Amino acid sequence: MRHLPQPPGTPDHRSADHYLFWLTRREWPSLLWSSAITSVYVLGTILVSYLLGAALDSDLAAGDLGSLLYWFTLIALCSLVAASIVPLLERAACFNWYASAYRTVQLVTRRSSRLGPTLTRRLPTGEVVAVGTDDIDRIGDFFERSNLMVSSVVSVLVVGFLMLTSHVTFGLIALIAVPVIVVGMSPLLRPLNRRTRTHRDRQADLTTRATDLVAGLRVLRGVGGERSVGERYRAESQQVRAAGVRVGWMDAALEAVRTLYPGLLLVGIVWYGARLALVGEITVGQLVAFYGYTGALATAVRFFMHFFSDLVTARVAASRVVRVLSLDHDLPDPEDPAESPTGPCDLHDSTSGVRLAHGHITGVVCADHSDTIALVERLGRYRDDGEGASLVGDRTVRLRDLPLREVRHRVLVTGNDAHLFSGRLRDELDPRGARSDEELTAMIRVAAAEDVLTQSPKGFDAELTERGREYSGGQQQRLRLTRALLLDPEVLLLVEPTSAVDAHSEAAIAERLAEARLGRTTGVVTTSPLLLDHTDHVQFVEDGRVVAEGSHRDLLHVDAYAATVLRTAEETTGEKV
Repeated sequence: MRHLPQPPGTPDHRSADHYLFWLTRREWPSLLWSSAITSVYVLGTILVSYLLGAALDSDLAAGDLGSLLYWFTLIALCSLVAASIVPLLERAACFNWYASAYRTVQLVTRRSSRLGPTLTRRLPTGEVVAVGTDDIDRIGDFFERSNLMVSSVVSVLVVGFLMLTSHVTFGLIALIAVPVIVVGMSPLLRPLNRRTRTHRDRQADLTTRATDLVAGLRVLRGVGGERSVGERYRAESQQVRAAGVRVGWMDAALEAVRTLYPGLLLVGIVWYGARLALVGEITVGQLVAFYGYTGALATAVRFFMHFFSDLVTARVAASRVVRVLSLDHDLPDPEDPAESPTGPCDLHDSTSGVRLAHGHITGVVCADHSDTIALVERLGRYRDDGEGASLVGDRTVRLRDLPLREVRHRVLVTGNDAHLFSGRLRDELDPRGARSDEELTAMIRVAAAEDVLTQSPKGFDAELTERGREYSGGQQQRLRLTRALLLDPEVLLLVEPTSAVDAHSEAAIAERLAEARLGRTTGVVTTSPLLLDHTDHVQFVEDGRVVAEGSHRDLLHVDAYAATVLRTAEETTGEKV
């Protein structure tokens, strides 16, 4: 038993053709095995035709029972062997689909997670969704049926050899007609490729429109714009439908050709063989065998045509996959990474002067929301402004001088736009599966999210829907906080972690957070007086710089600080959903 997914490897994403060839090299053992057993199956069907013709030319017509049993046994054994291969053939073909499709899923998912916000800034949402829902299937379909190409070549060569040994003209017809038929189909492949690309592009654009529509539905209803946007979506969906119909017409034309050409080949060979049999150049047994061979040739021609059609769609799909894999991160890794500081570290932003001290809970208050966004993105290295942020320990190293993966490992920024995924609550809170139920319960308590557990009798095995829609906004926020605390990063930056919870839960979180983050570096970017009153130190940022710092109670004497936090306290009432 082979397990999927496997380690995906490093793809060759220079072009769609390079990527498909790379996948072929990665999966060559299973592709070779699939092609081999498919070829054996094809050879079995050809052998049945050969044995049937030989039987008719033997003394079977004389009514010899022994001869009848002999040929019956041979043909039956050959048929049984071919039939027994079918399950292996189907399993191998399915494995090729899963191996190629899931390897592509792994690569795209891995690249998407590393790109982060870069992906959605560079590509429309619909383009990304279409890669995961359609393009990966197309690549899988191509590799699933790739074994038919090899078996078709084997079929043509074997049939050509058998015909040549029986009648030279017949053999030449078989060896020449098949390439001519396949080449005759090629003019239809180019328009199929063009129409498939057009349909794929419009489908991605429509998906982008749909995701934008769903995300902004509340705003649209507020301004009364849902009707106009709906009409626009309807018009674009009709364009996608029309493009799909054009692809369908081309597929229908190819299917007609796939039926017509092999049919003409079959009619021509049977007609010519019957003439030869009438004049005695070939025997009746050879005529019957040639009829069976022609059926094998017709099947081979259809397989050839299917292969090239699949190749066209796979190249279109692979070009979209390659587009994702080729994207460069907005924040590239340094060419010469610095040595990372060891031991306890502070996190310092040289632009604003904010410093998160190791072993303390540091509150950060920004008078302007734009300063909050800029500061958080610098501290987490989601942007490179000025000198940016630095880890300060046994040495001072800028975050931009460290590999991005190491920065993400050491510094975790969690805000209210963090995603809750569908699945078990246990897996959502502890993606690494390294925490016991006792640890999960402890962090649930720190985040004051006990009500989430009591809401479901399954506890940590409760199933979450996408984004945790079955929970209120405050419960979702507390689940996000629990997940961040369980990850236990060296530096944790919480951005308004209690903006959607009630005052009772907020007070509980404020009291318990310091114990949960003991010995770590923690920053809380907030304007909540309850949270700020439980921090070790508060820094007040105005016009992009730290203008005051001290305890929360001391800073209340600073007019600008007091106006910022007290205004927020007056506006916050109850739990927001």
